[in-house]
Amino acid sequence: MLGTWYNTEKTAQVEIEKSGSSYSGKIVWLKNPNPNGKPATDKNNSEAQLRNRPLIGLKLLDGLEYEGGIWKDGEIYDPKTGKTYSCEIRLPSADILELRGYLGFSFVGKTVEWTRVK
Repeated sequence: MLGTWYNTEKTAQVEIEKSGSSYSGKIVWLKNPNPNGKPATDKNNSEAQLRNRPLIGLKLLDGLEYEGGIWKDGEIYDPKTGKTYSCEIRLPSADILELRGYLGFSFVGKTVEWTRVK
């Protein structure tokens, strides 16, 4: 799972790293890094004081722990909605990540696929 991954729409690349036993991921590339001539920011964040922070370098994944073939008990932040969800990740192949974001119970949520940057 370590490495750099395209999001579903291929508009961003997220680098996933391991620190201790925990995995996290941050945005390292954007297809459109400077909309309107200014760096893209976290403009949809529910917390007004965070709306000016740049998207490049922003931590999207945090606190994931590997157990039984799944990275779980972590969180994923969605800058499109400004919301944070519980998260599980599976690696069905070397070049595909399945990310499941949910509130409350994992069976009620959304699954997306990310592809490895080559």
